[in-house]
Formats: sequence, structure tokens, C-alpha cells
Amino acid sequence: MSFSIKQSALATCLDVSNSGIHKRSPSRICRSLISPSLNLQNNPKRTNLSVSKPLHISSIECFGKEKKPVIQCNAYEADKSLPIEAAGEVKSEAANRVQIGIYFATWWALNVVFNIYNKKVLNAYPYPWLTSTLSLACGSLMMLISWATRIAEAPKTDFEFWKTLFPVAVAHTIGHVAATVSMSKVAVSFTHIIKSGEPAFSVLVSRFLLGESFPPAVYLSLLPIIGGCALSALTELNFNMTGFMGAMISNLAFVFRNIFSKKGMKGKSVSGMNYYACLSMLSLVILTPFAIAVEGPQMWAAGWETALSQIGPQFIWWVAAQSIFYHLYNQVSYMSLDQISPLTFSIGNTMKRISVIVSSIIIFHTPVQPINALGAAIAILGTFLYSQAKA
Repeated sequence: MSFSIKQSALATCLDVSNSGIHKRSPSRICRSLISPSLNLQNNPKRTNLSVSKPLHISSIECFGKEKKPVIQCNAYEADKSLPIEAAGEVKSEAANRVQIGIYFATWWALNVVFNIYNKKVLNAYPYPWLTSTLSLACGSLMMLISWATRIAEAPKTDFEFWKTLFPVAVAHTIGHVAATVSMSKVAVSFTHIIKSGEPAFSVLVSRFLLGESFPPAVYLSLLPIIGGCALSALTELNFNMTGFMGAMISNLAFVFRNIFSKKGMKGKSVSGMNYYACLSMLSLVILTPFAIAVEGPQMWAAGWETALSQIGPQFIWWVAAQSIFYHLYNQVSYMSLDQISPLTFSIGNTMKRISVIVSSIIIFHTPVQPINALGAAIAILGTFLYSQAKA
């Protein structure tokens, strides 16, 4: 007689002998945490056991004193098809997917809100160096308060940490200011279309400066990225060279930021949230003197009075909102890097750009020609193909 026994939760006791299987009293309930597979064979004849649910071994007792050996098999009937451990893993995986979905939804929503308020502020108050500084200052203040009140655990850093973070902060500062300058001159949608070309800069810098090589699929994915960005730039109704160059410089700066970050942060045990907080503080220290030199308090004061007279008190809320949401969306993106793979993050970043482009076109009534929209779609598709090719 041969049968295989699996695992579950409800137990019913059975007697198994070489002549058959007899159901015992249901009063005995047994439970097992393992699922052995038995192959019992006492004579050439095979007895097939057929039940509607699998059986599971609870305990086995052998009695050898009798003439015919008897094996007492305590088994239980299955109500579930998955073992307890496997069911726990499935639930954990499902919870992880929900968490990632929440991260992405929050990231995209915060980014859309930031871009809307940032553009409103820049339209009324065209001082991108100051607005960039305020964004970093607001985020730094929020994190200092979080550490002081123990809402978030303060990171344990040393001089070596800040030393490796410095080139990352320089690149982050340049990229942040350049993107803000771009959005002060052109439509939000156009800035993000050009910024979708960042993978092209990443491959070119890695190839020619770092000597890295990539599979052919990666190089081929750059063609739609470059072609789509070029098509959008050529057909942009409100094209501005300063805005275009700002987005391009931002792409290059963020590529170097990522390179420096990967090289300098290996082995560091700072969480994504605290890492971005430290990055914001160091960037603020770097940016502030340059903002004062380029624009200055006199220009800021005159522009502030003009904006308040034209917009009213709600202008103050716009400035506060763009500063708060800038920090929050970046913080969530860095926190998500602790939970997801770089590929998933790259795909999420591509989808983020789509949400920003579409929402900004709707809210600001940006005129878009069909050929311009086609260029944007091609560039974004190329970015998606790039992320797949690098997987």
C-alpha cells in the first residue's frame, strides 16, 4: 500500500494497516508542523487511497509484537491548500506590494502638487535661486524638528560621512537650481520632457568617463529618448534657450549625483529618509551664498512686495507649499529606495514624469501640438525601454 500525505490544519485520526484504512474516533484531534511523505509497502498488492482533501501525518506508532505488524497513523484532513509558512509568505508579499503601491502613489501625488505650486510661485515671483534655497531650508528645518522631538531617529554620522556626501550635495544643488531655472522660463511639461532624457546622459557619462560598457539594447533605447526630446524641443511653442539648457544641465548634474552617491555611500548605514535630510542640509549650506550673490536681498524684497500686491496673501501659502512638498516628495522617493529595486524605482520615475506632464498641461492649459505630444511620448517610451534593457 502506498500513499503520500500533505499538510494542513484540521486533524482526524486514522488507522492504517496492510489490509486497509479504518477511520477512528473523531474525538482525537492531532496537529503537525511538518509534512512528511510516506511510502508504505508491505505486500505486492497496492491499495489506493482517495479522499477529497489531502491527509497529513500527526504521529506514527509501530507495534511489532503481533504476527502482522500494524502501523497506527494519526493523520488530519486539510482545509487549506497552502502550508502555514507559505501562507505567511504570501501575505507578507501582498503587504509589501501594497506598501510599494502606497509609496508610488504618494511620491507621484506629492511631486505633482510641488510642480503646480512651484510654477505658480515662479510665475509671480521669478527668482529661482531663492525658491530653490527656500525648498532646501524648509526640508532641513522639518528634519531638525523631527530629530529634536524624536519623531525620527537622528542618524549617526561622522566626518567621513559628510566628506563623501559633499560631492553628492554639490551635484544635487546644481541639478536642483538648474531645474528650477528651467521651470521659471518654460512650461513644466517641457522641462520634464527634456528631463526624461536623463538616461542618455547616464549612459554617455558612464561609458566615456567611467569606462563602463552596456549591452546593445541599452544603446538602442537611447535613440527614442534622444529623438523624442529633440522632436519636442523643435516643436515647442514657447521655446526658451535658458529653460532648455537648465533642464539639460539638471540632467547632467543628477547623473553625477547618482554616480557620487553610489561610490561614496557603499557600506553606510543611514536610512533613505535621513540620507536625504543630510543631503538637503549640506546643499543648503552650499547654495545660500550663491543665491545671495546671483539675486540678492534687494531683488527678493522688491519682487516679494510686487507678488503680494498682485496675488494677495495666498502667495505666502504658495511659497510654503512648494517648499514643503518639494522636501516631502524627495523624502518619499529616497525612502522607497530602501524598499524597492533600482529597476522598479526607474519605472516609477518614468510614470511620475507622465503624471506631472499630463497634470501640468491640464492645470496650466499649456498649448500642445500633436507633433510635440508625439515627441514626449517617444521620449518617455525610450526611458521605459532603457529601464527594461538595464534590468
